[in-house]
Amino acid sequence: MQSESEFIVRNATPDEYRDVGVLMVEVYAQLAGFPSPTEQPAYYQMLRDVGTLTDRPDTELLVAAGPGNAIWGAVVYFGDMQYYGSGGTATREPNAAGFRLLAVSPAARGRGIGRRLTQACIAKARQAQRHQLIIHTTKAMMIAWGMYEKMGFQRSEDLDFMQGDLPVFGFRLMLNQKTGAD
Repeated sequence: MQSESEFIVRNATPDEYRDVGVLMVEVYAQLAGFPSPTEQPAYYQMLRDVGTLTDRPDTELLVAAGPGNAIWGAVVYFGDMQYYGSGGTATREPNAAGFRLLAVSPAARGRGIGRRLTQACIAKARQAQRHQLIIHTTKAMMIAWGMYEKMGFQRSEDLDFMQGDLPVFGFRLMLNQKTGAD
């Protein structure tokens, strides 16, 4: 197993957007209990085209890059929740940032990549002086769910919504207090 120092978290470059989209489709399609590409084709098209989300103001595609700039993981950070693109009420949350679409390559799991990508989003939200960071996850993503809770995110039922037949669960991290993510 390699250490966290063997990868860096940085913004994706436009020439990497396609590879990040392929990674996201691969990761999400393999989740047991998560809708398949045939069940939610528009969602998987959005994953394939993830780089286009950076056209939205204050939106960044972050990657964890290993040796040779191999993309081991990625996440989309939204500094302005109106561009977050989820169902429910999250897009109307005041003074909040969010992140979505966290994905780690199956071959690179266990190296702290998800945690480092999450920490990068927390740092960006704090730097922008946001009061909270909002995320969503599903029962199919229990490993990430547990990580978020260990990092101080709290379940927020008011942010829950349905994506077709899939329940999506909201979490928030209040940023005006110290957390396990510090």
